Amino acid sequence: MDDMTKEQRHKNMSHIRAENTKAEVLLRKALWHRGIRYRKNYKELPGKPDIAITRCHIAVFVDGDFWHARGHQERPGEQVKSNPQYWQKKLARNVERDKEVNDALTSMGWLVLRFWASDVEKELDACVSKICDYCGKWK
Repeated sequence: MDDMTKEQRHKNMSHIRAENTKAEVLLRKALWHRGIRYRKNYKELPGKPDIAITRCHIAVFVDGDFWHARGHQERPGEQVKSNPQYWQKKLARNVERDKEVNDALTSMGWLVLRFWASDVEKELDACVSKICDYCGKWK
């Protein structure tokens, strides 16, 4: 069972961001500092990429470790003790949707790069370098 009341859980969940997470902001600032211009949360593309480098046709997603089932892609939600049926279904659908978005963007000629939020926070330079490798101008 959940150790929070329904109201406490609601307040907690309502504060989880979908956009402008710490990792996204770090990556965007590093790219901007390197002179790479981009669109953020670009609505013109499927999946609304966190960063879309339109000049190079690169869509970048910064995925939260929990919400995209890092380490649990085969059995998403297994790490959750409270209401596991709901979370397994929810996280499995998130992983499935990620694959659908990747396929749609790839078929449109875009390169899709996905980074885990924890990796961006720990290894920012490596993530920026990987993006720069595909945009030859900024090496």
